[in-house]
Amino acid sequence: MPHATTRDDVRIYFEEAGQGTPIIFLHEFAADHTNWEPQMRYFSRGHRCITYSARGYTPSDVPDGEVYSYTHFYTDALAVLDHLKIERAHLVGLSMGAYSSLQIGLNAPQRALSMTLAGVGSGSEIENLEAWRKQCRANAEQFETLGSADVAKVTREAPSRIPFLVKDPRGHADFYAALARHDSKGSARTMRGFQGGRPSIFAMTEAIKKASTPALIICGDEDDPCIGPSLFLKQHLPAAGLAMFPKSGHVLNLEEPALFNESVGRFVTLVEAGRWPVRDPRSLVAH
Repeated sequence: MPHATTRDDVRIYFEEAGQGTPIIFLHEFAADHTNWEPQMRYFSRGHRCITYSARGYTPSDVPDGEVYSYTHFYTDALAVLDHLKIERAHLVGLSMGAYSSLQIGLNAPQRALSMTLAGVGSGSEIENLEAWRKQCRANAEQFETLGSADVAKVTREAPSRIPFLVKDPRGHADFYAALARHDSKGSARTMRGFQGGRPSIFAMTEAIKKASTPALIICGDEDDPCIGPSLFLKQHLPAAGLAMFPKSGHVLNLEEPALFNESVGRFVTLVEAGRWPVRDPRSLVAH
């Protein structure tokens, strides 16, 4: 079973397909490496594609202790690239994976050819940050006391998940059946450490303004918690474009796979052709 080893000796399971310029896919909290299958099949026709399960998500290790910070998560992605001897790659992330992709763009920009930030930024509102963190701690306790199967029953009815159910009931059912099988300890630790401990996107304005990595921000117009952060990133990332998917929620790569693949494919093609320019700094909104 292929795996990379992180700097703190956690084994990260990965899969790869195709040849060409590398693309690495970073999954959301409710997903794992398998949820990128539509993109692995599509993009591996012309690229070397890598998907992996984050720490806490089997078949990757589920380590004990307080080793689930946002720093652990974005450096784990780099550990996978290091293992594969990949110097730079296109980063495609959804939600939790989008946050990690952004952190690589901020802290290790030399490793990122581009970053696709889909469904990014929930829980970032400064005025509601403490309430968000309290809810994350409560969600972690639910995973520990009820287990993943019962938590999945509640999560699948969240407002930003309903558009997926309406459009694709079979896909929605498969997605949450997979969530129900997640390791409950890993999910609890991830919810408490990453989700409940990461800095708000709105608190990183100055660093974001300096990040010149080409970026595509994708947001569903019914994914209310991510609309504000997506607009904020569009305003402040110097080389960002924004795609808003109509009547769409959070699980964009599975809810609208054809539109998602087309949007990301066009973005990657333009970046590789040198046709995704950095905006004039004078046009950026100042705060």
